Amino acid sequence: MSEIILETWDGSATPIHALSEAGVAAVLAADPFAAALARTAEFKGKAGQILLIPGADGALSRVLFGAGDSWTVFRALPAKLPAGVYRIAEAPETASADQVALAFALGSYRFDRYKTRDAERPRLLADGADVAEVRQVAHACALARDMINTPANDMGPLQIETIAREIAEQHGARITVIAGEGLLEANYPAIHAVGRAADPSRAPRFIELSWGEGERPLVCIVGKGVVFDTGGLDIKPSAGMRLMKKDMGGAAHALALGRMIMAAKLPVRLSVLVPVVENAISGDAMRPGDVLASRKGLSIEVGNTDAEGRLILADALTRACELEPALTIDMATLTGAARVALGPQLPPFFTDDDALAAQIDSAAAVESDPLWRMPLWKPYADALDSDVAEIKNDPDGWAQAGAVTAALFLQRFAPQGPWVHLDIFAWNPRARPGFPGGGEAQAIRGLYRMIRERFA
Repeated sequence: MSEIILETWDGSATPIHALSEAGVAAVLAADPFAAALARTAEFKGKAGQILLIPGADGALSRVLFGAGDSWTVFRALPAKLPAGVYRIAEAPETASADQVALAFALGSYRFDRYKTRDAERPRLLADGADVAEVRQVAHACALARDMINTPANDMGPLQIETIAREIAEQHGARITVIAGEGLLEANYPAIHAVGRAADPSRAPRFIELSWGEGERPLVCIVGKGVVFDTGGLDIKPSAGMRLMKKDMGGAAHALALGRMIMAAKLPVRLSVLVPVVENAISGDAMRPGDVLASRKGLSIEVGNTDAEGRLILADALTRACELEPALTIDMATLTGAARVALGPQLPPFFTDDDALAAQIDSAAAVESDPLWRMPLWKPYADALDSDVAEIKNDPDGWAQAGAVTAALFLQRFAPQGPWVHLDIFAWNPRARPGFPGGGEAQAIRGLYRMIRERFA
């Protein structure tokens, strides 16, 4: 993305007065011209409302903006402004310069890869903000959103590998990639089984990115990378397949969060593990009733080929076990049940570690990056019992709680110690101010803060 947040600017910058409703009323009472404009525009200073006030020459002189009670309202500001450079002349004390700048940057995002690019966009001179930090976080979120928005013909396994290699090169990380039949030789059989039906040019692969030195604690981030999910032989209906380009959202989030950590040079070691497959249909596709091997040695009965994400995560989480991390995070667009429970804007997370859950909740609240803890309800684990294998990928219907049973499946393969699973949606199904429709970066700003505070 182009630099929306400016550290310096040689020209003039239009002032923005971000005020409460009471503050706006006071300004209008002292300025009859602005008051007349406000009456015409029905501007009352409610959260997100904007009033453009021209000067004597007709050019834009200043902006009044309804600040509401949350700094996230500044996400809505860029879409309401004409092109130009702006500065925040007034803002609520509860909104820091960093928060305002980050909200402005996140709200400026547009996916225009396949369109004639827009004219110049509004930019913000971010006085008092840590511009480098704001840019790094905003750029990482934009990377995740770009990856999710890009259709599968241009975001296949090789493209995700290429992005991972670029991130590794930029930050001095080490990267290994195991692809195709090499997955069997390296003992990633579940990843191979899910991805083997794809065209050889879109062969499955396992990407491992490592960063950091010494004895620092290891943070392991695992992301589901299904570049397109047909459902396999249990094929999805067309409506269910329409958005399956976003089924690699976990991989996009893992790479983006890893990039944030490396850019900030946090005092940790980092491993980003990304299994990447296309769940395609061919004569070599896995079948319902097949029993798969896994890296952990557990046999898995495939009850439903459309529950493939947990299969590739099983091998990746087993690899995480071998690394003995101090913290493991996995992210996946895993279940529709999570959306039924909480909708598209509130991703659930699962962990048995109460202290970790409290840290995540606190950090997410500070970053206005919402999450909701859901239970790893152990009595539902029996729904994963198989008559012919050690575990199955589709739970018995009596358990009903599909997001919970998916998390319980992953827990069988996750490392001991602090582990959290996030069932993200990674998508805005409708546009709203500051949140354009399409790919969305969920939870990673809160997770970044949590990691920064936990390992300070």
